[in-house]
Amino acid sequence: MDENSMVSQKILLRDNEEARAIFGPQDAYVRLLDQAFPCTLINRGNELSVQGMATDVGQVVELVEVCKQLLRKGHQLSERDVQYALELQKKGDLAHLLDLYQEDLAQSFKGKTIRVKTLGQRAYVDAIRKRDIVFGVGPAGTGKTYLAVVLAHLALKHGQVKRIVLTRPAVEAGENLGFLPGDLQEKVDPYLRPLYDALHDVMGSEHLARSMERGSVEVAPLAYMRGRTLEDAFVILDEAQNTTPEQMKMFLTRLGFGSKMVITGDITQIDLPRGKRSGLREAMRILSDVDGVEFVLLEESDVIRHQLVQKIIRAYAKDEVERE
Repeated sequence: MDENSMVSQKILLRDNEEARAIFGPQDAYVRLLDQAFPCTLINRGNELSVQGMATDVGQVVELVEVCKQLLRKGHQLSERDVQYALELQKKGDLAHLLDLYQEDLAQSFKGKTIRVKTLGQRAYVDAIRKRDIVFGVGPAGTGKTYLAVVLAHLALKHGQVKRIVLTRPAVEAGENLGFLPGDLQEKVDPYLRPLYDALHDVMGSEHLARSMERGSVEVAPLAYMRGRTLEDAFVILDEAQNTTPEQMKMFLTRLGFGSKMVITGDITQIDLPRGKRSGLREAMRILSDVDGVEFVLLEESDVIRHQLVQKIIRAYAKDEVERE
């Protein structure tokens, strides 16, 4: 068949329930496909009619077929899933989408299944499992910290480590911190809140509180790491773009036997004073060829928050390029 010939094809779905899941709420997913392809899409009952050039129609059919397979494996489709499927199709990687749902990482405290949602996240998780030091670098919303916390929790649960240590560089911990009420722990807690939130989601508040009392979970500012050797620990450094090169070197050299380190950061959101170099940027330059250290670069396509987050990241990146 000529790729440029006009064709019409009907896709028959199992029943009206499957059709509703494929078409989306108020046919939202059909509209996404309609915007992505120069085709005419008409859905009635459990049938989708696609008219257009043979190549475009073939891509729509391929994408719907993948969505059908995901549904029949028990996955509930979301708008994010359909958008990501479209992005993968552009890259020729659509077949890999099914691989993402082969493994459940864990369950949250409330029973929600936790799994990787993008190919970038899968590469990140695989790297953490294989390496002792992994850098997860990418924009906000890519799950860098959350996935690291999930894997840390699993490592503790299965006895692979004896404790979890989570830390952040307290960039604001100068004059501003001094004006906050309370003792030192109460002062730094708001800054470390995102780490607590991730732990709370995975472990639940009571389990987390008991683990912190026993010392099997520790959340502290980066300054508390100086002079220590962290053995049999899963250590996560969050917001690493706000470390200085000296702090980064200090942190990395805390690695002890039986330990694993995950360093996360976004080099587009550096809050250091003007003229200060980012420890994360320097580490990416200095350690790129060190065996046993792996860098996983997550992209805007790995963002799993609201679709506007991707657009915002893209707009800021474009503006930065234009200004430079």
